Amino acid sequence: AIAQECHELGVGVLLGPGVNIKRSPLCGRNFEYFSEDPYLTGEIATAFVRAVQAEGIGTSLKHLAANNQEFRRMTIDVVAAERTLRELELGGFEAVVRQARPWTVMGAYNQLNGTYACEHPWLLTEVLRDEWGFDGIVMTDWGATNDRVAGLRAGCDLEMPGTTGGGDARIHDAVSAGQLDETVLDVVAERLVSLALTARNHRREGVTFDRSAHHALARRAAADAAVLCRNEQRALPIRDGDTVALIGTFAAEPRFQGTGSSRMVPTRIDDLRTELATLLDSAAPTASTTPAASAAPTASTAPTASAATTDTPTPTTPPATPPPATRVTYTPGYAHPTRTDDALVAEAVAAAQQADVAVVCVGLPDGYENEGNDRTHLRLPPTHDGLVAAIAAVHDRVVVVLSNGAPVEMPWVDDVQAVVEGYLGGQAGGGGLADVLTGVVNPSGHLAETFPRHLDDVAAHNHFPGGPSTVEYREGLYVGYRFHDTVDTPVLFPFGHGLSYTSFAYGEVALDRSELSVEDLAGDAEVVVSHTVANTGEVAGRAVVQVYVRDLEAAVHRPDRELKAFTKVALEPGASTRVELTLPARAFAYWHPDREGWTIEPGTFEILVGASSRDLRSRATLTVTGEPLPVRDEPAVYRDPPRYLDVDAASFEELLGRPRPINPPLSRPFTRNTPIGAIADTPVGKSMVWAIEKRMRAGFGDDPASEALVRSMVDEAPLRTLTMGGITEEQLDGIVDLANGRFGSGGRRVLRQLMMALDRR
Repeated sequence: AIAQECHELGVGVLLGPGVNIKRSPLCGRNFEYFSEDPYLTGEIATAFVRAVQAEGIGTSLKHLAANNQEFRRMTIDVVAAERTLRELELGGFEAVVRQARPWTVMGAYNQLNGTYACEHPWLLTEVLRDEWGFDGIVMTDWGATNDRVAGLRAGCDLEMPGTTGGGDARIHDAVSAGQLDETVLDVVAERLVSLALTARNHRREGVTFDRSAHHALARRAAADAAVLCRNEQRALPIRDGDTVALIGTFAAEPRFQGTGSSRMVPTRIDDLRTELATLLDSAAPTASTTPAASAAPTASTAPTASAATTDTPTPTTPPATPPPATRVTYTPGYAHPTRTDDALVAEAVAAAQQADVAVVCVGLPDGYENEGNDRTHLRLPPTHDGLVAAIAAVHDRVVVVLSNGAPVEMPWVDDVQAVVEGYLGGQAGGGGLADVLTGVVNPSGHLAETFPRHLDDVAAHNHFPGGPSTVEYREGLYVGYRFHDTVDTPVLFPFGHGLSYTSFAYGEVALDRSELSVEDLAGDAEVVVSHTVANTGEVAGRAVVQVYVRDLEAAVHRPDRELKAFTKVALEPGASTRVELTLPARAFAYWHPDREGWTIEPGTFEILVGASSRDLRSRATLTVTGEPLPVRDEPAVYRDPPRYLDVDAASFEELLGRPRPINPPLSRPFTRNTPIGAIADTPVGKSMVWAIEKRMRAGFGDDPASEALVRSMVDEAPLRTLTMGGITEEQLDGIVDLANGRFGSGGRRVLRQLMMALDRR
């Protein structure tokens, strides 16, 4: 469906998917990423890339690599051990490159162990091309070019979005001076022309897509992706005859997508208020519209007139409120994230007391999570938490529906009967949620990330987001469930968790072999895991079977368990099926720091099968024979991590195998890579920041999320990005001189540019 829309809109390469690991639940861009687990990330992203490219649209796998935070993302230096990178961050990238062959890969903004990602020979050539076999083009993220010539040498083909010619001039000068072999440019040119021809050959002129069919697909996806996290006393689904108090502004004004560069113009928008009434009351309207849905699309995404007729017409002036329904009442409950309106809360409480079930819609507003900023806490807005608490105090059947892009704390979780995680459900999210709440769809989504109880329980917390110049991945392999399950930390909801309106029984696990050798695995031997799953409930449903591997005798430290296979099976009531999943050799391997390669060691492995990383139903044992490896001497904090992980500098340096780099403050002498905000206290910086802010606000608008993005870009974007806005290389050097107090040289540069401009006029 996405590929069809790209064809109509003239898009040849889709800038996604984003496969960076969710190192911390605070990352402001987590709503774009798939998971905290590399295997799950790789499986989902591989399917996505294959499907889109099968329809003749290219993809851009991003952001290679370690773009796991928004704080100073354009300059921060990620300090991480190779094993940490190989087993976590690079895992999804490797799977997609090897299995789906994306047309392009997008380099990240940040530095990785002292080198910018878009000019990193080890990352872009040794690993991506030589080891994984990537043969497409590597492009920069927008404004990620630090040194264009160094990027070419490292394997970065395309600078995006381009500058005022400074990069081209540097390339010309480097070739002329013998510092860049012209054959490098030949290779890059061939790659770029090949991409252009491939895109042209796959172009489908005159293609349109059925907007109604795509909206129906979006509704199905939203329902299938919703996760039933809690359902005490069978609070859901809503039963025949139940009256419903629908509470919360998000029910009528949904937050359905993320912010920043991922922002899209929908063809229409569903809201839960209208859709729930449609399902529960035959007198409710069938059209699903909001004021936002009736607005004209932007010029760049406007459908053709003929294509638009395939969709149900949207009224130009939708009703302010839908006609009253006999089974559903609606009250907003809150009007602002932080300012409680006692009258709205009282109205919501009164409505809840008159209904059989109270459905409270809360979550994270745009300004709470967005590209350009990381969150500083896991809390919902205080008015949202307060509303849930107030309703739970007067009702014994409270359903909380969440709209958010990342985990949140739930201080009221034990006081409500049901929690539905809707995430950011897209333009048909309201309809999908209505289907789940009413039982039209039996929920089968499972969490791709852990929901911790508190931020202190997150292993990376003490070293996220770092700064001022570096961020240290001291937690190593202990990201997400790999940490929580190793130290048995209580969590809100575990990785892989998801309930259903039915129940499933898991049989005993059987392996096609109980013993094999290291040599067998080196020869690509596989282990087949099989067991029976039965639907023991009263309605049809889908079970997500998950297989984890535990290494009981590792020569190096390893997390307690790691996901290595999964599948989803659909079963009618009383039905059962035999499930078979294959574990390849890589499922038992780890990256050995001394051998500098993937290593399978002899010993005992447990194969764990269940419905989440904590809900393990059955297990089997596999013995791998061979010559034992010497146990590696490693810091105790990694061998036996405490519940609150705080790795000291010496232990981290031992993990790195080298001293930590210095973490310099952002002070003089300023350079082209100094964040713009760091020079704000200088005379030239103060006026420059004011001018940049004014220009950016005019382009982005004044909503809360855009304000946060503008603020972060002004504070954190490096000075070199000014060349994207028309500043020449010499003007940039003059600005750097002036910021450093070198008024003579800086003034001369700026004056020379002014005289040249006058001459051209």
